[in-house]
Amino acid sequence: MSHFDDIPELADLDSGRNLIRVPVEQNVPFTRRVRALVDTPEFQRLTHISQLGLVSKVYPGATHTRFEHALGVFHNALRYLQQLRKDPRFVATVTSADAELLIVTALLHDIGHWPFCHPIEDMGLPAMPPHEAHAAHFLQPDGELAGVLRDEWNVSPEAVVKLLTGQADTPATRLLMSILSGPIDIDKMDYLDRDSLHCGVPYGRNFDRQRLMQSLVLNAAGDGLAITSKGKTAAELMVFARYVMFSEVYWHHAVRAATNMFARAFFHLSPQFDLQNLFTLSDAEMIAQLRQAAKGQACEVLLDGVFGLRRMIYKRAAEFTPSLAAEVYRRIAGRRFSELVTISESLAGQASQAWGIPVLPTEILVDAPPPHREVEFAVDIYFPKTEEYRPLREVSPVVEALALTQFDDYVKRVRIFIHPRHRERASTAPWSDWVLKTCV
Repeated sequence: MSHFDDIPELADLDSGRNLIRVPVEQNVPFTRRVRALVDTPEFQRLTHISQLGLVSKVYPGATHTRFEHALGVFHNALRYLQQLRKDPRFVATVTSADAELLIVTALLHDIGHWPFCHPIEDMGLPAMPPHEAHAAHFLQPDGELAGVLRDEWNVSPEAVVKLLTGQADTPATRLLMSILSGPIDIDKMDYLDRDSLHCGVPYGRNFDRQRLMQSLVLNAAGDGLAITSKGKTAAELMVFARYVMFSEVYWHHAVRAATNMFARAFFHLSPQFDLQNLFTLSDAEMIAQLRQAAKGQACEVLLDGVFGLRRMIYKRAAEFTPSLAAEVYRRIAGRRFSELVTISESLAGQASQAWGIPVLPTEILVDAPPPHREVEFAVDIYFPKTEEYRPLREVSPVVEALALTQFDDYVKRVRIFIHPRHRERASTAPWSDWVLKTCV
C-alpha cells in the first residue's frame, strides 16, 4: 500500500470504473468530484473556446476545444502518477495531497485561456495578463469553482493559482511544475497527439507515448522529470513531432496569414475594450464584439475575410529565413507587434508609390517570430547501468539539431502577406530592398 492508493481517480484508472470517453479511445476517469469541477460554469466555458483558433481555416477538422484538451491533460496526469508512484524517490517527495493538487491543476491548466489566446499574447499589448495569471479571475474565493476545490478536493484555489503561475518553492512543487510544464510535460503529450488527430495529419502522433511514459523517472536533484535510456528514441521522436507540427500546422503559411489578419484587427480595436472583460467571453461572443466594433473601419475587411461568409485569406508575398535573406530576417524577427505594424504600413506606402495605385495600410501584413522563444527540449537521460544522468542533447544529434535555437529560426519564418487583389504585382516586388529601406 502507498499513500496514492486512496486517490479515487487513480483507482478508477486501474479498474476501468466511472469513465468518460474522449478521442481517440481514451478512457478518462470521471469520478463524482471530477464531475463537480467539470460542471461548474467556469469550466464549461472551455467548451466554447477552440484549442487551435484560426488553424481551422486551413485544417477544417481542427475545431476541438480547450474542454476536450483539458480532459486529455488530466488523463495524462493520472498516467504519469501511475508510473512515477513506482519510483521510491517520487513517493518520498510527493504526498497524496500534492498528487491531488497536480490532478486538479492539470484539469484546470487552461482555465484562464481566452479566445485566440496565444496570438493575442504574442502581441504584447499593455496591461494584458498572461493566461496563467488570468486563471485567478476564474478561481476567485467566492466562485463556484473555488468552492468545489475546497469542499470536494480539500485543495485551496490559491495553491492551484500558484502552481499555474510557476510559483514553485519546494522540491515537491518544482517536481509538479516539471510534470505540468516541461520538456515532456502532460500538456505537450496531449496537444501534439490531439491537434494532429483533429487536423488530419500524422505528424504529432508518430512517437511512442506509452514508451515515453513508462520511462519516466526523477532527475538527479529529485525536483524534475528525467527519462531512462529506454525512452531515448521515443523522446527523439517527440522532439521531431513537435518540430513538424509547428512547421506544417501551427506556423503553416496560410494559418499565419489568417492569424495575422485577426491580430492586426485586434491591435487596432483593442483600445476600445476592457480586456479583462473581453477575455471572459467565448469565441463567438468575442468575434461578434470585434466585428461590431470594426464596422466602417479599415480593419473591417480583415475580420470579414477571416470570419465572414466569404473566406478571403491574405496571400504570401515573401518569406525570409536565416539561410535565405538572412539580413532581412535579422532586422524583423523578434520585433514587437507594434513595430511590425509600423513596418507593414511603410511597405504599403512604398508599394503604393511603386505601383501607382492605392495600397491601404491594412493590405500588407508582416509576420515574424515573437520576442520570446520556444522552450528548449532540455531533459536528462538516466542510464541505470552506470547510474549516470546525461542531457538528451548530448547523446542525440536529432535533439541538438531541432530542439535548440534552430527551432525558432527555421520554423517561425518572417513572412509578408498581402491582400489578394495585389497578388500579381506582389510576386515581382523588391520586398528585401523595401524592408531594408524601412528597417534602417
